[in-house]
Amino acid sequence: MRWFYLFIASLFEALWTYSVKYFNFSNIKAVRFDNFYKMNGGLPILAPLIGYILFGIGNIFFFSLSLKSLTNATAYSVWTAMTIVVLKCIELFYFKQKISIAEFGFIMMIIIGIVGLKFVAAPEKVMP
Repeated sequence: MRWFYLFIASLFEALWTYSVKYFNFSNIKAVRFDNFYKMNGGLPILAPLIGYILFGIGNIFFFSLSLKSLTNATAYSVWTAMTIVVLKCIELFYFKQKISIAEFGFIMMIIIGIVGLKFVAAPEKVMP
């Protein structure tokens, strides 16, 4: 479960990153009580803020669960690497960006590093 928690934390971190990217703080003043729930009103402005909060909390929660049974160095390095891979996959499949052979090779090295750390990581420790 510790690796599953780490993957979920990475997914939340990647989605949190896109929430930060699309949040425009200066547009908040356009949100009023009568339009905050409308698609052409405040909802597109508030959605990144809500995502920022929810994805940030989910990221912290699942990362803390994985830290209970993994060493800090392993958990942090794998979490960061998985987040990079998830971000690149979102760019490729959702935003239809191109990938070069060199980028693909480096992403594969990151994936090989993640798999390698999974196999050599210390056995799961049970925390009370």
